[in-house]
Amino acid sequence: MSTPPSTALDHGTHPPAGRGFLFVVLAALCWGTSGVCGQLVLDRTDLGPLDIAWHRMAVAAAVLLAGQLLTRRRRSGTRVALTRRTALRLLLVGAGLGGYQLAFFAAVSTAGVSISTLVALGLAPLLIAVGAALLGHGRPDRVTVVALVVALTGLVLLVGISADAGGTAVVLGALLAVGSALSYAVVTLAGSGMPAGVPVTAVGFVGGALLLTPAALAAGLTSTTDAVSLGVLLYLGAVPSALAYRLFFAGLRTVPGPVASIGTLLEPLTATALATAFLGERLAPAALAGGLLVLAAVAGLYLRRMGDSNSRGVAPNPLSKRAP
Repeated sequence: MSTPPSTALDHGTHPPAGRGFLFVVLAALCWGTSGVCGQLVLDRTDLGPLDIAWHRMAVAAAVLLAGQLLTRRRRSGTRVALTRRTALRLLLVGAGLGGYQLAFFAAVSTAGVSISTLVALGLAPLLIAVGAALLGHGRPDRVTVVALVVALTGLVLLVGISADAGGTAVVLGALLAVGSALSYAVVTLAGSGMPAGVPVTAVGFVGGALLLTPAALAAGLTSTTDAVSLGVLLYLGAVPSALAYRLFFAGLRTVPGPVASIGTLLEPLTATALATAFLGERLAPAALAGGLLVLAAVAGLYLRRMGDSNSRGVAPNPLSKRAP
């Protein structure tokens, strides 16, 4: 019998390969709501990108710490030794999370939801694949490369249609989104394959919030009394952050970073669909075709991993043709 989802999410065991990829997909769907939520707060309040990023990190850290305290008794027998290497990786996760939030919301405020999300998440798989190769994990296998090419082709179609904000704003927003992609790649590579028992999500968000706090205070951190915006900020911290990243890091225990990055391409697709529905960013038929290509790439990769897992009884290693 497979491990229940709640157990896998507590970082005490590894989820099956198919379920791990599903965790990544669910996380991406949650993340896809972040851009629209951030734009809503920007429109209704005087908060800037740094204010929104700090609130999101702080709320997520509080939620995750509360979860750690509530489940401490159940996890009393699952202590894990914290090595220097693991501590460094956790620090990189925290720094990457903080940098990603700041750069992403800055890009949204400059170039809009669609272009920011598409550039950030469209570039991330390439950065992660290159980073994994540089770290000595081998090259992605043929299936992963084909899925990546198909998904990025779909994103090119989406970006080509969505970039209607105008020259300078699009360029600046795209550059900020590139910084967001770099931070996201750091989070994925540092958090991939973390030892079971390490509360990587909680430590990452607490560390990221602490790293952002001095910058936010120096910039004149402000909050809001608008009830809708407060509710949106709480949602940003609880769902696309605490819940989604816990799902994501649980999935990374069996899903290599380059494969997970393809699954997370559902985030820009979700964000673009929401921006079309609620912010008036219209999609042409070519953009819709691009979205279908992204869906096809993610679905094909998921079915492949499910087939490998069921036929062998183990999680495949798509980063290299060598045995794990």
